[in-house]
Amino acid sequence: MPMPLVSVLMAVYNADRYVATTIESILAQSWTDFELIIINDGSTDRSASILDHYASQDARLRVLHRENQGIPCTRNQLVRLAEAELLAWIDADDVALPDRLALQVEFMQQHPAVVCLGSSFELIDARGRRLTHLQVPLTDMEIQPQLLAGHAALFQPCAMLRRSVVQQVGGYDESMGQAEDLDLWLRLGEVGQLANLPHCLIQYRLHADSVSEQDCQFQRQKALEACQRAWQRRGIQGQFEAGEPWRPSSDRRSQQQFILKYGWWAFNYRQRRTALIYGLKAIIKLPLNRESWRLFGCALLKPLRDPLPPDTVRCS
Repeated sequence: MPMPLVSVLMAVYNADRYVATTIESILAQSWTDFELIIINDGSTDRSASILDHYASQDARLRVLHRENQGIPCTRNQLVRLAEAELLAWIDADDVALPDRLALQVEFMQQHPAVVCLGSSFELIDARGRRLTHLQVPLTDMEIQPQLLAGHAALFQPCAMLRRSVVQQVGGYDESMGQAEDLDLWLRLGEVGQLANLPHCLIQYRLHADSVSEQDCQFQRQKALEACQRAWQRRGIQGQFEAGEPWRPSSDRRSQQQFILKYGWWAFNYRQRRTALIYGLKAIIKLPLNRESWRLFGCALLKPLRDPLPPDTVRCS
């Protein structure tokens, strides 16, 4: 088989609820010159059988099963297994829109100085309900200051990288668990340019089982460490700004506030039914809270407006 132009890489751990949808979104890409490499990182659910089923149906898919070793180690092993020069990441619970690979390959071919390319993305919930579209900074000059302040200006499941440059900077630092992507972006930004496409190429799933939702505090601590390392390497005095989590804690008030956020996102995105669902969720969480009832009432009765312009994402 000729070497593909793109290696799509996916780490899977107990993702049987979503992984079939994710795989199908890759196999349905308009750009077809790719291999899809998946490591099953010790899943204990039905993920292994789902992966084997798809591998038996499409020769572009390679699956490796092994014991659990964690995300950073798995990412590095996937890079070593890749045969293509362009690496495209996808998480096992997200959805790639049909032209994701085609648009990113075209941009990377036209901009050889860019070593890491992300994109805008749409947020969906655990059931695939659309919440909002988040815009991202587009140019290297916009992205780098945000990364140096700890903001996620590039998102891992949207990223396309040049394999040779990833290897040049030493790959993912396995001691930087849950901020290993931010740490890599900062090191890549010291040898090449970073960019995002304005196109929405990924549906990014928010759900309670995601790694970033389970360990927000640890993730922020590691993000600070990644930034401090970059400040020292670059000889600059940085300021870490990513202090507030963008996922709820176990506190009922925190959970209700995020339910309201998702509900208003959906309402302003013209997703009335989803906004109603989140209004009810907020009422159930805190029945006496006025804001919960306000969201529900607006979602039920208020006319929908044209969608608001996408926000520029500044998520910690």
